[in-house]
Amino acid sequence: MTDKTGMVYLIGAGPGDPGLLTIKAKECIESADVVVYDYLASPFLLEYAKKEAQIIYVGKKGGDHTLTQDKINLLLVDKAKQGLSVARLKGGDPFVFGRGGEEAQLLLEHGVRYEVIPGVTSAIAAPAYAGIPVTHRDHTSFVSFITGHENPDKKDSSMQWDVFAKSNATLVFLMGVKNLENIVKNLVANGKAADTPVALVRWGTTSRQQTVTGTLATIVAAVKEANLKSPAIIVVGHVVSLRKELAWFDKKPLFGKRIVITRARAQASGLVSQLTALGAHCIEIPTIKIIPAEDITPLKAAIGRLTDYNWLVFTSVNGVKFFFDTLFAMGKDVRALGHLKFACIGPVTKERLGDYGIISDILPKTYRAESVVEAFSTFDIKGKRVLLPRAKKARTILPEALTQMGAVVDEVIAYETILSDAGKETLITLLEDKEIDAVTFTSSSTVSNFMSLLESRDARVLLKDVTIASIGPITSDTTRTFGLEPGLEADPYTIPGLVDGLLAFYENRQEA
Repeated sequence: MTDKTGMVYLIGAGPGDPGLLTIKAKECIESADVVVYDYLASPFLLEYAKKEAQIIYVGKKGGDHTLTQDKINLLLVDKAKQGLSVARLKGGDPFVFGRGGEEAQLLLEHGVRYEVIPGVTSAIAAPAYAGIPVTHRDHTSFVSFITGHENPDKKDSSMQWDVFAKSNATLVFLMGVKNLENIVKNLVANGKAADTPVALVRWGTTSRQQTVTGTLATIVAAVKEANLKSPAIIVVGHVVSLRKELAWFDKKPLFGKRIVITRARAQASGLVSQLTALGAHCIEIPTIKIIPAEDITPLKAAIGRLTDYNWLVFTSVNGVKFFFDTLFAMGKDVRALGHLKFACIGPVTKERLGDYGIISDILPKTYRAESVVEAFSTFDIKGKRVLLPRAKKARTILPEALTQMGAVVDEVIAYETILSDAGKETLITLLEDKEIDAVTFTSSSTVSNFMSLLESRDARVLLKDVTIASIGPITSDTTRTFGLEPGLEADPYTIPGLVDGLLAFYENRQEA
């Protein structure tokens, strides 16, 4: 233990959409030694933490407390006393019903330095994403934030129901779903008109957002019928009537679609971000994990004799990554490749190669033999030596096509794809509960590993109402070997093509 006291950052993690995190908050998370986060803080924010950071979950929901507030306070003090930088992530804003003030007081009492990083509160953000401005010149010029968690029937209640009822302010109740009936009863009993518009917004600003509207007279029944539960905010006031006109978030083309992402987690971010931006709820269940080759001796040997080769061919971004990782680890740089010509399968692989300052000479459109032959047709590769760094288990189409054209092909293992079963139970539960709309497959290995996760269960029954989205014909062919027919196939065979395919698929469904 060190005598130097660390720093605690009380950070507003925002309402749920990770894009609403402030720049300063992101910087604090990136530099923290310890990240302590709540139930309502988006888990995506943890990706900003450095690898060696300690991640501690202290979530509290509906009476289920991982740690009591007192223990959370002492945890922050203890970590800071060890000289560590602590990022305390709190949903919304730490000083808006976030108990951040209590934590700050205890830190001050123990001589621990702290800073407060404000966040976007759900009291404003959730209504905004539901198309409800909390203030509007034609309706009201002020707003009240009220806890919905306090029991309105207790004798020493500080709730001024007569003031709330007579006020023309927009009333925003936080954490009040369980007390909705009491909130409505007290407002009406104190003179609030029964036809006053009301909205409840659950999981506001996220792709799981659910909005239920009504009036004080009808909202309780409407919420019960919708089976809406916490976390949700309650908005009372005439501004709620603007939702019909101003709703925007839940009109996104893929809003609410629950789409499973089977790609390796390290590569899934692009697909996840594109689908999320269109309103989809992405469920990451990576079926593969990309790891370095168990034995990289052959790859190192090939790099050691690069002057023997005429061509360097990459079939994936992983091949590019692991080749260059090994090249650099051997003390070499791109100058060692100056005499080579390059070929890449797919535009994304070409872009990844370009990150190293190298332009691919040719770009076969697909992995099919005829496409490879066509791409190489303008080059005389007879007798030329080709180095092909690739996965341990890879299709033979490419080396066979090049060999038939007279090239001498050396295949070396640059990386391996192995089964990832971390999300197996979650996947099976979601499928059995009919909680999945679509599954995306970005390679044959994602298909094979996905099916292995289902074990002895009848995949055709589990996937009966699930749309299978394939990135291209080879992946589609693999899907068919399991007796499943893709609902859509990307064109072009890229991540953007897959996203466009999903958009077109659901647009056609709506028109039908």
